[in-house]
Amino acid sequence: MQDKIQKKLEIALNPTQLEVVNESYKHQGHAGDDGTGESHFHIMIASSLFENKTRLAKERMIYKALENEMPIIHALSINILTD
Repeated sequence: MQDKIQKKLEIALNPTQLEVVNESYKHQGHAGDDGTGESHFHIMIASSLFENKTRLAKERMIYKALENEMPIIHALSINILTD
């Protein structure tokens, strides 16, 4: 799932910076942990496509890029960086 998230964001948003971190290990046994080890992710991303967009608009762009993966992901934290 981590690689799939990375590739989808690269294709959709052409980021200048991108790091996708699988943090599922921090949530083992918690609600939302489905046992796959692929339920919780953190994204750090910067993209020129974010220019002049609100925080909400940027997040919507990210969620749109990952729309097929979101039903599987339990938790996604996002850190939007500046170029």
